[in-house]
Amino acid sequence: MSSGYLHDMPDLSGRTAVVTGANSGIGAVTALALARSGARTVLACRDPERGRRALEAVRRAAPRSDTRLVRLDLADLASVAEAADAVAKEADGRLDILGHNAGVMALPPLRTADGFEMQFGTNHLGHFALTLRLLPVLGVTGPARVVTLSSLGHRIGRIDLGNLNAERGYS
Repeated sequence: MSSGYLHDMPDLSGRTAVVTGANSGIGAVTALALARSGARTVLACRDPERGRRALEAVRRAAPRSDTRLVRLDLADLASVAEAADAVAKEADGRLDILGHNAGVMALPPLRTADGFEMQFGTNHLGHFALTLRLLPVLGVTGPARVVTLSSLGHRIGRIDLGNLNAERGYS
């Protein structure tokens, strides 16, 4: 993070941000940039140990930041509900930025805890449920942003709306 747009971020003091999948990759970089810019930053991670290591890394790199960790497994709607409650508490009832970053890709035919096809359930339904549960605190003090990341896979993929849960095969 030594150059480019990350240094051009505005001061986000007084704002609260949540980033899913903040323990690695783009999520980790995003969480660090938000923390360095002054936002109270909540790292929402599935694996508690990897989340803890990411939290420690952000706190080392941005020692004056207000950075927190919430466990979130987007493949389990009960975990999504618990995480949304924890986020609302950690955010003191306000949320300004919600970053949908976490996701899975190219898995064998697996199911979420609630019986959905794993990739669709994790990448889309889990984030949708999280956003719905956070609506009461999203933007209560002014404009808010919800940012959803995706991959270039959309260019080659085709959606079979009659088979969203992959009952008739998966590719």
